[in-house]
Amino acid sequence: MTPPVRARARVTLADIASACDLSRATISLVLRGSPLVNAETRARVEAELKRQRYVYHRGAANLRRNVSSTVALVINDLSNPFFAEFAAGVDEALGAAGYVTLLGSTGESAERQQTVLASLLEHDPAGIILSPAEGSDGARLRGLLGVHTPTLVFNRELGTDWDFLSLDNVRGARMATEHLLAQGHRRIAFFGGHQDSSSCHQRREGYRDALIAAGITPEPQWLVECAPTRLEAARQTGALFVRDPAPTAAVCYNDAVALGLMAGLATRGRRAGQDFALTGFDDIPEAAVSAPPLTTIAVDPRARGRQAAELILQRLRDPSATVATVVAPVQLQVRASSTTTAEATP
Repeated sequence: MTPPVRARARVTLADIASACDLSRATISLVLRGSPLVNAETRARVEAELKRQRYVYHRGAANLRRNVSSTVALVINDLSNPFFAEFAAGVDEALGAAGYVTLLGSTGESAERQQTVLASLLEHDPAGIILSPAEGSDGARLRGLLGVHTPTLVFNRELGTDWDFLSLDNVRGARMATEHLLAQGHRRIAFFGGHQDSSSCHQRREGYRDALIAAGITPEPQWLVECAPTRLEAARQTGALFVRDPAPTAAVCYNDAVALGLMAGLATRGRRAGQDFALTGFDDIPEAAVSAPPLTTIAVDPRARGRQAAELILQRLRDPSATVATVVAPVQLQVRASSTTTAEATP
């Protein structure tokens, strides 16, 4: 009979200390990256840690120090490339500061958001970065998170008592609309998103401001709602053409919607950039290489992720600081999807 295989005993701090003829306190300082340990000693300890395959039990260390080395990032749509870039930026900045990112996605469901946050709270994160799902209730979220969990809200408002990083939605949509007006378009739609979302409401505001400044009253049929995804945008393309005269251009809620609209136009025999002008919002990497390349409002999502991480780290360093609201800049990136003039559209 083959004897049972015994599990390898876990290497302890005492084992490393004994092998290096140092105190456990010194080994602990090396593990924490303390500058109090000289370079020669650090190198000797790190070599022994590697030789004995020591695994640092971060959770236990955090319990002893009464701190957490994790930050939770909860986003509303993991399928949107914008949030992949945003999450990468968050992780870069948190990693540089010695934190690990815990990622959760809500799929635009306020109910799933409650479940995801409750699960992440069990890991006792030092802070939370939250891009709220559509229909989020700020009071309900505050009841779950409490006032002692540092939280940064991104892009969609939940109220005035949260640290908030916003995009300049009003200005961005206004610039996109003004660009289409400069091409001679007068019948310009706002396509995608839901009006109850604060970011969509703000982008519609910028769109309306530009039209009214040009002496144009937006018509109700020019406002087309849909989930801010490529698939739903493609499905809803027909809503732009139910009445004559139809719009000749559209300001889209985001790049995913704009790319979906391009696909929807193609199935109707129309060509974005030739028969119909459109703009996006975000400037995801795909925008520059789509066919045609997409005119959009550039917000640098990876930089926004790094900025969000820096803001939550500032809150962790100074928990009593005044609630902060930061508006990130945007700029118009003109490409071929919008350069057709009104005269060229049917």
